[in-house]
Amino acid sequence: MSDDVKRGLEGVLVAETELSCIDGEAGDLSYCGYSIEDLARNASYEEVVYLLWHGELPDAHTLEQFSESMTSAREVASDVRELIKQLAVADEDPMAALRTIVSTLSAYDTDSDDQASEGKTNIEMAKRITAKIPTAIAAFHRFREQKSYIEPRDDLGHAANFLYMLNGHKPNQTLADTFDMALVLHADHGLNASTFSAKVTASTLADLHSAMTAAVGTLSGSLHGGANTNVMRMLIQMDESDKEPREWVENVLDEGGRVPGFGHRVYDVKDPRAAILGERSKQLAEVAGDTRWYDCSVAVEEYISEIKGLAPNVDFYSASTYYQMGIPIDIYTPIFAMSRAAGWIAHVMEQHENGRLIRPRSRYVGPDNREISTHGQ
Repeated sequence: MSDDVKRGLEGVLVAETELSCIDGEAGDLSYCGYSIEDLARNASYEEVVYLLWHGELPDAHTLEQFSESMTSAREVASDVRELIKQLAVADEDPMAALRTIVSTLSAYDTDSDDQASEGKTNIEMAKRITAKIPTAIAAFHRFREQKSYIEPRDDLGHAANFLYMLNGHKPNQTLADTFDMALVLHADHGLNASTFSAKVTASTLADLHSAMTAAVGTLSGSLHGGANTNVMRMLIQMDESDKEPREWVENVLDEGGRVPGFGHRVYDVKDPRAAILGERSKQLAEVAGDTRWYDCSVAVEEYISEIKGLAPNVDFYSASTYYQMGIPIDIYTPIFAMSRAAGWIAHVMEQHENGRLIRPRSRYVGPDNREISTHGQ
């Protein structure tokens, strides 16, 4: 491979953004100039969505109007619900199902996205997509469990309403606040693979549903989404074994295995989102009176840090946090998409406003001067 070829585009600067800023050496993350710690503790997911789409946090009146317009868009058409049920009955993979659903939503949207051809994003369509994804995910899970569909409520926030539609009961304030914080932490994160996929699709002036479908498909890959799913399955296997966490991990490493949830392409130190979720995981555990998942996670973190010098990423503590909230393991990645929808759309907006067709080049390294054989003619 030539020295000037950047596999995976690592270190290649391809765009400028006003959305999220990552300092991998310091372990800092901010959205539009606000630190992730400040936003996670003091802003709702709806406020962060508005921030990413408009560049400023909303005042109380604007937030109320914005939230109401999102709330009114949560319901999905009956035909879409029937499709979701068919996918659930067919035991489709949750991310594959979500990809199909997001694409299908375009057929039932009240607007055509002809604004993309003018270099603009339809903000009302963006609200509808963001509002309907949680409804679709919750419906998919309930249908596959042979349970009835639960209509969204208009008196609950984005996070609390999802938990209600998923489990059938209104979450307590601790659960609602924790899940809302998790959505804030996942809302955007620079030019990651799924965001770049959405940006490339948008650069062709494709419509918003196409860009979002591309992003969901990209997130479904195991090298991007799904790490927190693997973390929780690891913790369960560890809990069911007769070994202490350090011994269990040591055996895995000795056998050439990997421990999910550690290391990051961007951060050289601990992911700031992991630090915040770690605190929340501990709080949930103490409230529930069962700290085994948190204690086990801490033991693994300490051992991997000591042996490998690696720090946990956001997926590591989101695993135990979601599990303690009663969220099924295999919809962790769809929840990632549910949150990241805000960031995907924000980057599509930037692309439509400021970008051009993204068209990198590749160098041909195959054989030359070949000719078609005339033998047998």
